Amino acid sequence: MPALTSQTSPASPAEACRALGFSTFAFTICFAVWTIFSIIGLQIREELLLSETQFGLLIGLPILTGSLVRIALGVLTDRLGGRRVYTLTMLAAAVATFLLSWASTWPQMLIAALGVGLAGGSFAVGVAYVSRFYAKGRQGTALGIFGTGNVGAALTKFVAPFVMLAFGWQATAQIWAAALALTAVLFWIFSKEDPVTATGAGRRTSLRAEFAPLAQMRVWRFSAYYFFSFGGFVALALWLPHYLTQVYGFDIRTAGMIGAAYSIPGSIFRAYGGVLSDRIGARSVMYATFIVSLAATAILSLPGAVPVSVFLIVIFVLGFFMSLGKAAVYKHIPSYYPAHVGAVGGLVGMIGGLGGFVLPLLFGWLRDQTGLWSSCFIALFALVAACTLWMHASIRQMGRAPLQAA
Repeated sequence: MPALTSQTSPASPAEACRALGFSTFAFTICFAVWTIFSIIGLQIREELLLSETQFGLLIGLPILTGSLVRIALGVLTDRLGGRRVYTLTMLAAAVATFLLSWASTWPQMLIAALGVGLAGGSFAVGVAYVSRFYAKGRQGTALGIFGTGNVGAALTKFVAPFVMLAFGWQATAQIWAAALALTAVLFWIFSKEDPVTATGAGRRTSLRAEFAPLAQMRVWRFSAYYFFSFGGFVALALWLPHYLTQVYGFDIRTAGMIGAAYSIPGSIFRAYGGVLSDRIGARSVMYATFIVSLAATAILSLPGAVPVSVFLIVIFVLGFFMSLGKAAVYKHIPSYYPAHVGAVGGLVGMIGGLGGFVLPLLFGWLRDQTGLWSSCFIALFALVAACTLWMHASIRQMGRAPLQAA
């Protein structure tokens, strides 16, 4: 796809808003399904007597699947169009989530969790699909709005505890599966093909050309940023209810509501991060994200439980700046790689999603090995410190590069 100027829109405003609205709604439901184990996993953990490491693996496996399939789904979207790929992805994830309700053993749970993770692959589809409706100067804002679909994690944390306690985790999985299947049908009926697919241009690029940009170190640097900003956000969204029940003694309803309160601003303000990235440059937003995150994770890493009021304030601040960082990372992709949004966006999304898989598993392992609940924040501090140093070293090497070209 040829690069778009800031003044030229590939679709009418009405068509662009329609695509963005339906895509964001669909991604919200997908994200709600993708993070379902953060709630039903607590009941499954009690039934199967899982260790902390096993629990971390259970809630992280859907994140693994959703991450690994992102490159493939992104490339398929570039070639076949987002409308078709988005719909099929949602239907496949809905079937897997329904089958989860019939799992009764640990191996069956793990297999089902892999299938549920397909819902997370929808992000790469949506990024490639939505970006084709907008000119370059508005893609940061559009993708930031699309990314607010992360609020689906809050939807699960707020509603799922009440459904699970009333009807059981199996019924919760079935209801979430039905909601996703209905969303897929509605999306297919009311959405339209993007301008590139509609003209057949999306089928002209060879697979070798699609993957060529992945050899550039800049792509992997963006991936590292997203490993922290998105992977860390997902990991905390999954881990927080468990952390609150174990460290502060909250019941599951209260922990779920606090987890929802964390996820909502951390998702909605992603749109604001997109606006800021368009206005002041993605690099400035990334610097702010990393500096504040360093301070926040340092506070939360202190031995022993910090006062609950301090914990809640700091965790919300951390979630807010992670949200800005998520948008800033994806501002770069259609700007630098307009013809390869699916492949590059898929890789960056995959690495970020892997953070959502690796980090909960790491959190559980560190807890088992050290006995420190704050060890999860020590790990996040080390991660954001490494990202900050890499970014700063790269910027110094660039010398007089424009501020927005991070």
